[in-house]
Amino acid sequence: MKKPRTINLMLQSDPKQSNLKPLGGGNADEWNRRLNDLTINALPIAHSKNKEAITTAAVAVCRGTMDIAPADPIEGILIAQLMAANEASLAMYSKAWAQPPEYFQARTKYLQLADKATRTVMMLTERLDHHRGRGQQQITVKHVTTNNVTADQAIIADSVTTGGSARGNVSPALQAVSPEASMPVLDQKGLPELVRGGGSADKK
Repeated sequence: MKKPRTINLMLQSDPKQSNLKPLGGGNADEWNRRLNDLTINALPIAHSKNKEAITTAAVAVCRGTMDIAPADPIEGILIAQLMAANEASLAMYSKAWAQPPEYFQARTKYLQLADKATRTVMMLTERLDHHRGRGQQQITVKHVTTNNVTADQAIIADSVTTGGSARGNVSPALQAVSPEASMPVLDQKGLPELVRGGGSADKK
């Protein structure tokens, strides 16, 4: 039975400031370099024999990663997978249209794979945004209720909520009114008398 191989590592407890953090989001260049190498090897072009094309693709991906700017190792992982999924999606689209029209099933299969990779890109992008925002969302909702009386008698209520339903901060009187309900009809009691054009009030 084979014995497991042991690897001795020397790690600094307080590593110096990383020079490659824009590529992997970590404070240690060992992590950033490793992640960057894995990302480049995940590109379709990385397995060709054209060294110039490989170098061009590697530089482009590194530049793109630096533009997205991973702030920590979690973001570095998500961005690396995002880069690989994006390359896979575009490569599958290219292979699909390279098929002759008579090979319809092959073309369809490549398009399906491209679609899956595209959905992965969308999911990773959402996860990256969620991680950066830590799931915090601020929603401002303004409720305006007017009871068709006069402008100075309108009832206006404002409520501001963070991350939840706006109804929790609204007064019970406003909560009781459904948005779909029709405007209530007011009786004549308590309303000011109508004023005629001549300036005199109606006489009963």
